[in-house]
Amino acid sequence: MEFRTAIPVQIADFHLAHTDKMMILGSCFAENIGLMLKESGFRVSLNPFGVLYNPASVGTALQRLWQDQSFREEELVEHDGFYHSFSHHSSFSGTDPKSTLEKINTAFNQAVVDLKDATCLIITFGTSWVYTLPSTDQIVANCHKMPEENFLRRRLTVHEIEYFYIELLEMLFQEKPDLKVLFTVSPIRHMKDGVHENTLSKATLHLAIEGLCESFDHVFYFPAYELLMDDLRDYRFYAEDMVHPSAIAQRYIWDYFSDTCFTKSTKDIVHQVQQIRKAMEHKPFHPEDEAYKRFAKKNIAILELLAAKAPEIDLNKERCFFEQILE
Repeated sequence: MEFRTAIPVQIADFHLAHTDKMMILGSCFAENIGLMLKESGFRVSLNPFGVLYNPASVGTALQRLWQDQSFREEELVEHDGFYHSFSHHSSFSGTDPKSTLEKINTAFNQAVVDLKDATCLIITFGTSWVYTLPSTDQIVANCHKMPEENFLRRRLTVHEIEYFYIELLEMLFQEKPDLKVLFTVSPIRHMKDGVHENTLSKATLHLAIEGLCESFDHVFYFPAYELLMDDLRDYRFYAEDMVHPSAIAQRYIWDYFSDTCFTKSTKDIVHQVQQIRKAMEHKPFHPEDEAYKRFAKKNIAILELLAAKAPEIDLNKERCFFEQILE
């Protein structure tokens, strides 16, 4: 008897390869997938606004990048000695407005280039609950621990999300008709919203994404939410907070993602890159020993073969690491 709900792998309508340039935006789950892609040798622009949770903030970030509208100092707000942007995660906040703005626009300007070059866009929605500023009706990406009475809380509707993203994707596809777009819903529950409210929120996100997948040929849904909530479905696969997925669960979802989006040749390259980086973590008892130098030469030879097979992967850091052993 099978004591789990196995979800059959649904192969994506497109494949991802190391020749792709990816931009990834969204919640903590976007960070997990983005970091794994980076560690596997892919070219990734990851959350240039920091972690974003709601569809409106993610979409507005993309829209602003596409229109190349950098940020102005008057858009920053001060609270308890820190300057914040309502479009960014608190990781961009700082005590000096000029350096905070410089940090924001440095990341922004690079992301403008990255989006223009991107062949794949991966977006993870975390919640459909949003906080707005009553004076302007602006949806904020982060409240930055300001008093709750400064904001109004509401839930986005399926229609709002669909309408916004249909316009956004049509704009992107007009200039980039071959752009691959992959949506996910974060399996991380927003328990502060309430259990029932979290369920309503996630259902709203699922319905909106389904509508987008039906509207466009190049848009695909990846079932990260279902993998954790229905397949793994056990607190053994959660971190200590019982909300975030454990390392084992993250790896399981990554393997499923690989089966969904990678060809066998791409998987082989991913495996080789990961083996090289695992070799870099090796701590020898005797660094000056000849055996360790042979180990370095072996990995340099593997790097040379890998560079010939996938020249688009930047392996300079790895090569320098092993060459220093031979000095």
